[in-house]
Amino acid sequence: MIHNDFDVVIIGAGPAGSSAAILLASAGWSVALIEKQSFPRRKVCGECIAASNLPLLEALGIGTAFEDRAGPELRKVALMYGTSKIMADLPGATHEKYRWGRALGRETLDNLLIEQARKVGATILQPWSLQKIEGSAGDWHCEIRDENSQVKRKLHSPVAIAANGSWESLPLDRPKRRLARSASDLFAFKANFKEVGLDNGLLTLLSFKGGYGGMVVADGGMTTIACCLRRDRLEALRISSPGLSVGNIIENLLKHECKGVLNALQGAKREGKWLAAGPIDPGIQLRTDDSLFRIGNAAGEAHPIIGEGMSMALQSAFLLCAHLLNAQNHNMVLGALWQREVASRYAIEWRQQFQPRLWLSATFAHLAMRPASSVLLVAVMRIWPGLLTLGAKLAGKVHCAVNPTSIALLTPVNSKLNAALSYKS
Repeated sequence: MIHNDFDVVIIGAGPAGSSAAILLASAGWSVALIEKQSFPRRKVCGECIAASNLPLLEALGIGTAFEDRAGPELRKVALMYGTSKIMADLPGATHEKYRWGRALGRETLDNLLIEQARKVGATILQPWSLQKIEGSAGDWHCEIRDENSQVKRKLHSPVAIAANGSWESLPLDRPKRRLARSASDLFAFKANFKEVGLDNGLLTLLSFKGGYGGMVVADGGMTTIACCLRRDRLEALRISSPGLSVGNIIENLLKHECKGVLNALQGAKREGKWLAAGPIDPGIQLRTDDSLFRIGNAAGEAHPIIGEGMSMALQSAFLLCAHLLNAQNHNMVLGALWQREVASRYAIEWRQQFQPRLWLSATFAHLAMRPASSVLLVAVMRIWPGLLTLGAKLAGKVHCAVNPTSIALLTPVNSKLNAALSYKS
């Protein structure tokens, strides 16, 4: 095996992992970024990026590329349930340049970020999978394997960051993962469509028995439809539709239970297959006894109904890196005691910023999945459509968890970074 020493090993090159790699490599750290999937690749994701994250993308060096590729500005939100459709304005951020969120396919966004990480000096190990991780803060040993050649390498670093996705648990986490099947397990699905009758700039939320979802026009005029469905409802549908693929079952369900989806897909053409993943595991993964740093979904996951997965990925990476780069010297980073102090401060800040989003998303998700509560929700929103606007604001669409003063030392361009982030959230 080949042995390599790095300052930090980051596991997972999605938005969280690649962002952390960019920030740390730009500050002079030696970074190994491990990703087992080859890019570009499609991924089950709603693909909406709230306005609160756009200054962060600029600070990471991909702001212009994002603006050139992303879909139209998202200025309206709609809730669809049965034949009902409630419309409202999305709240605008206070940033002078970045007022509105936009959508961009993960195959594009992930590629932009990982190539930027490579550009600023991170070592990209892709497609490599993590086989084993041992050690503790200050002394981590990772065994990784090339997915093509099966060659193995062993990496050593004082710092390790878990940025793995929802359905890709680390080897040390697998014994702790839930093994029992539950009727309430949620599975996620996504498909892309062309020639869809959906207004540009409209973020659509879908509510139906046993699940919820969303539609949005992203880059290249492509419309993304993503949803989550309970295991018991999915199994009942499969029994009643023998021989039908799961993707077609999901598509038929959405058309049947949300008239807005049926109307939007009249004459539409699906691009590729329906993707499936799960079950999703909403909740907080950060633990006080964990010596691994965790960002993105590895730290905690909100129900996708509020579309804040990307926000939590990007913003948690910035929060952690601001703490890591606050060390007075490199020897501090090596020490287990200092890392434990950083982990404690980061965990407290993470919970302060993101726990309310998890509570809101769980409440909204459970209301949307139950017919009785969905009817009540629609009735209330008919009277007060501004509740959708308020919900989007509370979900974090215009608030960035990153304190501009706390990341002043992040590189590559401090002045640009400060200017991009110095706005009133």
